[in-house]
Amino acid sequence: MTDKDKLIAAKEKWAREGRALTGESSAPTARRLPPGQRETFDFPVLDLGDQPNLSTRDWSLSVGGMVDNPIRWDWQSFMAQPQTELVSDIHCVTTWSRYDNSWAGVSARHLLAVVRPRREARFLLLRSFDGYTTNIPLARFADHDVLLAHSWQGQPLSREHGGPVRAVIPKLYFWKSAKWLRHITFSDRDTPGYWELRGYHGEGDPWKEERYS
Repeated sequence: MTDKDKLIAAKEKWAREGRALTGESSAPTARRLPPGQRETFDFPVLDLGDQPNLSTRDWSLSVGGMVDNPIRWDWQSFMAQPQTELVSDIHCVTTWSRYDNSWAGVSARHLLAVVRPRREARFLLLRSFDGYTTNIPLARFADHDVLLAHSWQGQPLSREHGGPVRAVIPKLYFWKSAKWLRHITFSDRDTPGYWELRGYHGEGDPWKEERYS
């Protein structure tokens, strides 16, 4: 069994057993640390065992599906968009949280203004260069703190953490913040992604403990 197979088997077991579930429910206005989480000062590396080695020359992002203006941005086009800096916390389904992460990139709201989702669009499927996928409700993606990030803590995003560009969706568990982002599809249907097909929750709100389906 490969390391990737072992990782998948372990996470599927966690989903079956409800690992780390406390039965609590809270809200970010009431507490900073969601139920079942612990604060860490490190930035753990989690992936499927394949870290694409992309340069900015190799990278591009396309957006399609139910949008009026499909796009394809190369690095130069991406960096020519309005740039945003945000600070947010990370909450990983494996129970660690990291506070005060400084990100820079293009806001999701700017992307939405460019591609103009159609009225019937309700969901997004994010696709990565390593084959990873994850689904996001459009209402979540449209939040003010969602970013397509190219920098973390003032430095270009490293390969191990999803560079050149990853999604950052702070109010959801971090598996929703796809690394090595390459394509976004808008749809009227909710299509489960990689971990959602393996027992993980369709939305993933940390304060509701939406770890598993």
